[in-house]
Amino acid sequence: MAIRLPGITNAKNILRRSNSFAKKAASAFMDVPKGHLAIYVGESQKKRFVVPVSFLNHSSFQQLLGKAEEEFGFDHPMGGLTIPCSEDIFIHLTSRLHELL
Repeated sequence: MAIRLPGITNAKNILRRSNSFAKKAASAFMDVPKGHLAIYVGESQKKRFVVPVSFLNHSSFQQLLGKAEEEFGFDHPMGGLTIPCSEDIFIHLTSRLHELL
């Protein structure tokens, strides 16, 4: 004779779902190498870029961060750092910063 405990079954399902969510979230972060960060760039449609953390020290990059702070504060809708500028400007800036490294 089996005893059914509906609370335990529900708990197992919740754990199973939260575990699969954690695996998906971890896989999204795994493609960012150590010493880099993911940034979402764009004015309407956002594109994801992975840049070295050393970019954060440059004044031109800090100006973009200031613009992001003005628009989003600390609430970034993409879940990561979002910079509201055109992709062309961002690519131009990062290519210049890569030349300095």
